[in-house]
Amino acid sequence: MALVDIQERIRQAERAADRPEGAVALIAVSKVQPPDRVEAVLAQGHRMFGENYVQEAAAKWPAWRDRFGPLEVHMIGPLQSNKAKQAVDLFDAIHTLDRPSLAQKLAGLQQTRGSLPRLFVQVNTGEEPQKAGVLPADLPAFLRDCRAMDLSPIGLMCIPPEGQDSTPHFAMLARMAAEHGLAGLSMGMSGDFEAAIAHGATHIRVGSAIFGARSYPV
Repeated sequence: MALVDIQERIRQAERAADRPEGAVALIAVSKVQPPDRVEAVLAQGHRMFGENYVQEAAAKWPAWRDRFGPLEVHMIGPLQSNKAKQAVDLFDAIHTLDRPSLAQKLAGLQQTRGSLPRLFVQVNTGEEPQKAGVLPADLPAFLRDCRAMDLSPIGLMCIPPEGQDSTPHFAMLARMAAEHGLAGLSMGMSGDFEAAIAHGATHIRVGSAIFGARSYPV
């Protein structure tokens, strides 16, 4: 496990980008990780984690909140509309607002509850047909529709195409966020987070570099 190493690399990247220390939040991606690995990171004092699956997060984080105190858990995987109610009760932030039907569902929940987790809009910067996210050309209209429903996204999120240079995608996301007055930039993972920090990332999502390789159930 290398939490301390990742934290030091973040500080170095912040300095290299002339950004203040602490400008970048580290989301430790704990999906499909054995409990002992996650608890070791919790024991080191880290308190911000990312999950991809509502059911998995619901099975483990309430007990860890009771045991370790205040935590932030971020939804970073695709969110099914029928899981939205459970998600808003469980997560502190949702990084994958990616379609009108989910926006409508969240807007309805906000009216009922009076509040929502912090929201990031996922942008499909590579325009990959198999990947979730709002297409760049559709983002202005999508944000207008969200705001008309009284949703207030705080930022944008992207997952660049695998095997490509991430840098143009980070630059694109930063440019779109600035154009729309959004301060949050959720971008950068284990292999490219320094480049994301150089382009203004406020949240990076690092899993295997902290916890080790995942072993998915067969």
